Amino acid sequence: MNAGIDAHVHLWERAVDPQDWIDAQTMLPIARDFGASDLSEMLASTGLDRAVVVQSSNSLDESIRLAKLDSPAIAGLVAWVDLAAEVGPQLDQIRKDAAVPVIGVRHLAHIDPDPQWMMREEIGAGLTVLEREGLCFDLVVRTWQLPQATRLAARHGGLRFVLDHLGGPPEPGQDRSTWASRLRELARQPNVVAKVSGLTSGLAPGSWRTADLASPVTIALGSFGPERLLYGSDWPLAELGGGAQPWKSALEALLDGLSASERARVFGGNAADVYSLS
Repeated sequence: MNAGIDAHVHLWERAVDPQDWIDAQTMLPIARDFGASDLSEMLASTGLDRAVVVQSSNSLDESIRLAKLDSPAIAGLVAWVDLAAEVGPQLDQIRKDAAVPVIGVRHLAHIDPDPQWMMREEIGAGLTVLEREGLCFDLVVRTWQLPQATRLAARHGGLRFVLDHLGGPPEPGQDRSTWASRLRELARQPNVVAKVSGLTSGLAPGSWRTADLASPVTIALGSFGPERLLYGSDWPLAELGGGAQPWKSALEALLDGLSASERARVFGGNAADVYSLS
């Protein structure tokens, strides 16, 4: 059985990698630096061993610095590269003197100024390089972008796509029908897996209960099955919703109907396979 892996965390040092999206007034719990020692403490609180660190800004410099973090808590890095430029030399820069293996690439497509970024020809060429390198591509998208993600996955059948945060389902009490139908369509692409992550990051602490998260988790489980779902804390953003531990406990309760081996897949085994973690 694989040791527990958190498939989605972030680390940042704002003096060198400014996170301008953090509002110190409304996001006070995360308006500070988060390093490898903080990550180790968080993992201990959730009973997991390692985590996949994911880029948090479209910055090659950030990825180069993250790759140099030497910690047993870090299983691998989902980096950023400019997919519209020469991908190989950028990967070489990140890998030089790296302590962390590059296991995938992500671009903040959900906030890219070009709403058709994923459909651009040069982006497709960059994704072809990722496939050749044996890397995954993390999709961070919103509901309106899920059809684009489906077309992209169909075009690049040999590339593994990892959908972050289930594609951003609407919050409790909002209509989820469009999101659900588009998620199911994406899940029909066999080269796509999904992270059950980020579901509490946008909710105020104490404002949600486990039952509030049952619908999107059930829809995701029915769409992808336990063999294609990866647990992610989305820490430290999880602190905005009360912390990583309450979120993990909620998901464990919602997945209680799975077998022990299926739960082990969600909480680490799938991440190890998808990202080829040793």
